[in-house]
Order: sequence, then structure tokens, then C-alpha cells
Amino acid sequence: MASDTATNTELLAIAKQIAISLSISERQVQATIELLDAGNTIPFIARYRKEATQGLDEMALRAIEDALEKARELAARKKTVLKTIEEQGLLTDSLRKQIAACTDLPTLEAIYLPFKPKRRTRATIARERGLQPLADLLLSQKALGRPKQDILKQYVNPELEVPDATTALQGALDIVAESWADQATTRTWLAKEAKSRGRVTSQIKRGKKEEAAKFEMYHEFGEPAAKIPSHRLLAMLRGEAEGMLRIGIEVDKEQTVAQLKQQLVTNRQFEFYGDLLTAVEDCCERLLMPATETNVLQELKEKADEEAIAVFGKNLRELLLAPPAGPKVTIGIDPGFRTGCKIAVVDGTGKFLTNTTIYPTPPQNDTEGAGKILLGLIQKYKVELIAIGNGTASRETDAFVAGVLRQHDLKLTKVLVSESGASIYSASELAAREYPDLDLTVRGAISIAHRLQDPLAELVKADPKSIGVGQYQHDVNQKLLRKRLDREVESCVTSVGVDLNMASASLLSHVAGIGPKLAENIVQYRDENGRFETRSQLLKVPKLGSKAFEQAAGFLRIRDGKQPLDNSAVHPESYAIVERMAKQLKADTKSLVGNATLVHKLAPKDFVDETFGLPTINDILQELAKPGRDPRSEFRVVQFSESVHSMSDLKPGMVLEGSITNVTHFGAFIDIGVHQDALIHISQLADVYVKDPSEIVAVGDILKVKVLEVDIDRKRIAVTRKF
Repeated sequence: MASDTATNTELLAIAKQIAISLSISERQVQATIELLDAGNTIPFIARYRKEATQGLDEMALRAIEDALEKARELAARKKTVLKTIEEQGLLTDSLRKQIAACTDLPTLEAIYLPFKPKRRTRATIARERGLQPLADLLLSQKALGRPKQDILKQYVNPELEVPDATTALQGALDIVAESWADQATTRTWLAKEAKSRGRVTSQIKRGKKEEAAKFEMYHEFGEPAAKIPSHRLLAMLRGEAEGMLRIGIEVDKEQTVAQLKQQLVTNRQFEFYGDLLTAVEDCCERLLMPATETNVLQELKEKADEEAIAVFGKNLRELLLAPPAGPKVTIGIDPGFRTGCKIAVVDGTGKFLTNTTIYPTPPQNDTEGAGKILLGLIQKYKVELIAIGNGTASRETDAFVAGVLRQHDLKLTKVLVSESGASIYSASELAAREYPDLDLTVRGAISIAHRLQDPLAELVKADPKSIGVGQYQHDVNQKLLRKRLDREVESCVTSVGVDLNMASASLLSHVAGIGPKLAENIVQYRDENGRFETRSQLLKVPKLGSKAFEQAAGFLRIRDGKQPLDNSAVHPESYAIVERMAKQLKADTKSLVGNATLVHKLAPKDFVDETFGLPTINDILQELAKPGRDPRSEFRVVQFSESVHSMSDLKPGMVLEGSITNVTHFGAFIDIGVHQDALIHISQLADVYVKDPSEIVAVGDILKVKVLEVDIDRKRIAVTRKF
């Protein structure tokens, strides 16, 4: 019972701390923690538990979840630190209070540093030689009233390798320097100075000038640590990781040492005053600055990681929520030159129908034969869409397809589709399970077709890091990156909803409460027993219990099922409320679904009870009025210039239409149909000052730009929106 009380007290303290840091009420934080600890997912809480959290959205809930994780990590670390110091017999009441008051890990680690087991240092060697008492005397800085030599000779001991007074003094000063370097206040002060006044510097390593050409701007570079953008720091760190650059933190050494001397050496009458001043210089140069440089660079790296991961997550979200072309018969073409263009046809549900290879591009240039094959497929399968991969030979293939459509007056929609990650998916175990008898290139063509029909359903099959919307994605903290990307995928999937009878295991695995194993069980059950007719049938799926059903059901859709509400975001736990609504209107549930006129006759307050409050009732009414609303915008096709196919076709002043492929802190990249994305620098995004490019453009946006500069050798294209 005492343990439970302690845990509850600890939770209340954590909730209070989180509430203050996020400017949210303690009650909201406590309710969220209770829901999370009970096994509820963030999408479920955000959608179906608004009364408990007083309407916190998914972003606020995620912030609480992250803060809770950090607070628990801190609490666990505090216990370990307290136990370790106590076992050493060095835990005082003052130290215990200091540790208890810690609110972040760096401060806690700084306090713990003097008690941490160390490798063998100059100071540990001096202690082994019996010089700790002399070091304590020096640290006290109390006037001794005796000559230095009289004091030092007491510590001379040839048997302990202290042959003379000079050796004794140097050993003691080594201990003093390490003691100062271990002081939490000193380390914290210097770190603060380095972050606020220091500069991040980079220099090319000797003999690496030619190899490091791509890091040319960082060969002799410096920028204030407080202002350096995340993308610049990550670029520098990549140069260091590749062995090209040396990165450091530069501070005003003379000023820093002077300030440390004032802080650490306070008694001018002390016999060893001059020696201590020298020890400060040694402490700063040998111990404090290297440690500060490491810690500050790590802290800046963590901040840069967070910013880069946030950019990646935002871009991924825009890509996943790109408008779907819809359930139409689609041809997917994976273009190529020597090996030809692989073609795959899929029906409106995405089912693979057939495949072939055509050779309309060099070296074969068989446009006539390829045209007949393409026309035959279009006519036989009543094709409505053509998706062309945007890789090698894409514009040539696009021009060929356009010619066939013009020649036969066919009103099909053709679209260039991003191939990023398609080859990785095609070679994956997942693709092999889905299409075991098909070649990798055919799987790629199928994936291209699926990406046009429903980007979300197809892109969840690929590793998010491979789909071309990141910024230094291989350089950032991989655990945090995976966590953020998984969250974005889950959020997108649940916001759109998933067709239970059509979804792949990959798509189902990202539904709140399901995961990979249950997703496979659902697909296997569906294969063995036929389509699901009701959501409640999910409870018959092996290993899918009531908790998983509760979390997932509201995000799953069943078209043309026995229960009309199963094709909406209304949760099964609320079906009884809808029945009450229908009864009040003297109608049945089916006639209420999708009938906005009928729904608007209902007064929300009439259905509020002890379980369901006004937020949930309003959500139910909105869903009934427009069931299965898709948050994605309307599908639109970018119109690439018919006269521009490669970088050599570009001329400054050209105005072209393109599609945003990536948004970074320094601008946005746009596909204008030449196999090389152009950069719209942040300064060229608008006629007004732009602080964050993501406030102006998003991945998938279609817009017009003017060409500013073309550098074919460096494969760089600069464009602007200012014209």
C-alpha cells in the first residue's frame, strides 16, 4: 500500500510538472496519463475520449506522452544515482534534496559526475600516491602561515613515486583540476557560455581538400552556436563522420579562463594562490573545454535532430495524405531505356491483372509496336488512369504515352508518380509475399499504379526514410526518427480510415491498437472466411481481444455491410446513441446515415448522459451528416511543359509548373519534370519575409515557378515564385 501511495504521489508530481511545462491544466494531464497507462492509443483518446481530456488534440496528447516518458526516465535515473551514491556512503541530505529538485537529465548527470566510477586519470594516480589530503588543503584555500616547501615535504614519498615536492604539488593540482572540472555549477556555467557566446567551427582535415569538395563551404567555417540552423550543423557533422572535417566549439579562451579564475580561486593571501591559477588554466584546457565541446555539440545535435525529424514528419504527412486518384483501372509503367518499360495493369481495387514490357525508348525506339500493345491494354481492360514512374526515361515515356493518347483521341489521365522507395519495396519480403511469382520490376510497376490510386495505402509498405521527403534522415537519431514516422503514419491512417475488406496487412498494421501480428491475423481470417459483414466480427479474429477492438473499431470501415454505421467513424460503443436519435425522429438508423437534413433536426444536448458528453455527441452528428469524410484534398494533375525534358532544355526566365517534393528549413524542392528537383530558396518563396517554408508550401503542392539559374555540372537548378 505504501508503494502504491508513493507511486501515486510521484505521478501527481509528474503531472504537475508536465502541466506547467505545456501550459495545460493538471486535470487534463492526469486524465491523459490514466488513459495512456490503461493501454489506450493517442488516436483513440483524441477521437473518442474528448470528455476525459477536455478536448485535447492529438498534438497536445503526443506532447504529454513524450513529457511523461522523459519524466519517468528521469525518475528512474534519479533512483539509480541515489542508490549508487548511497552505496558509496556519500549521500547527504543536501545532496538528496539537490537530486530530487532536478528537472532534466543533463543537470542530474552533472551532479552525479563526481561520484561516477572513472577510468584511470592523472587525478586517480595522484590519489593512489596519497596526495588527496594535500589536494583538500589546496581546495580549502585557507592561509597556512607556513612556507610552501614545509607543507609539501610532508607528502614526499619515493615508495609511492613521489620523489620530491614538485611532484607532490603537481599531483595534488591534478586532483584539484579534476575536482573543479567535476563541479556541476562550473560545467553548467561553461556550457551556457559556449552555447550563448561560442561558435561552431569546422576545418578541413589535412590532405582531404579534393575529397571534401562537396563540403567546400565548411572548409574554414564558423557560426554562432546560438544561431546555427539545424541543416547546416547536420551537414557539418556529416562531413566529420565521413572523415573530411573537424568540428569544434570555439570560445574566447582568454576571457573564459579569466572568469574561471575569479570563480575558482578566491584567496589572494593563500600560499598556493599562483599554483591554483595555473591549475585553472590546466583544468580549462585539458578537462573542461573538451568535455564542454562534446556536451554542447551533442546538445546542438539533439536539437538539430528534433528539428530535422519534425520537418521529415511534416513532409511525410503531406505525402501520405496526398489526394488519391481513386478506385479506377490503372496502368503502372516503370520506365527504362535498354531493359524497356515494364507495364502492369491493376483493377479499381488494386488487384493485379496482367503485365508486359514495351520498348518505345532508345536504343530500340519501337514506338509503333509499343503503341499497339499499350492501346490493346487500354481497350481490353477499360483503363482510366496511367501512372508513369518519374525515374530514368520517365519524360521520354511520358511523351510516348501522350502521343498514343493523342493519336487515338483517348481522354485518359496520365500522371508522373514518384518512384522514391519503390525499388526498395519491390525487393522486400513484403513484396515477395504479395507477388511471389512476379519479377522485381513488375512489382515496381504495380506499386507505381497503386501510388496513384491511393498513395496512403501503398506508401505505408515502404520504409518512410526511403521515400524522399527527409532532411539528413540517415544522420539523425534513428530511434526518435522511427518513433516520429510511425506516429505520422498511424495518425494519417486513422484520420482517413481503412477499408477492412480491402486493406493490406501493411495498412492494417498502422491502425491504432492493431500492429503487424494482428494485421496478419485479420487478413488470414478474411482470406479463410470471406469479407467482414460487421465490425463485431473482428472479435472472432485470433488474438484480437476486446481492448484491441475498442481501440481499432472506429477507424475501420465496412462498405455495404449489415450495419450502416460500420462505414462511418461512429464508434460501436456509441451505436445505442444513434438508435436513440433515430427513434426520436421516428426513423431507422440506415435512413439517418448521410441524411444531413434529418440530422440537423436533432438537438445535441438531448443525448448527453453520464457516459457521453457534448463533444462526442457533436462528433457523432457531424459524422452522420457526412459519413466517411476523407480529409484528403481533391486529386489534381501537374502539367509539365511538353518542351522541357532535361536540364539542358531549361533557360533562365522560363515559367514552369511543378510539384513540391520536399520542404526543408532553407527552402523547398520542386519537380519540374527534368529528373532533377529544383530548389526554391527560402528567400524566393514569397514577396514577404518567410521564417518557415512549411508555412508557405507543403509536399504535393502544385505551383508555377520561374527558372533563375541552371548549373548542369553541379546538377543544381534555382527557381523562384517571385515573378
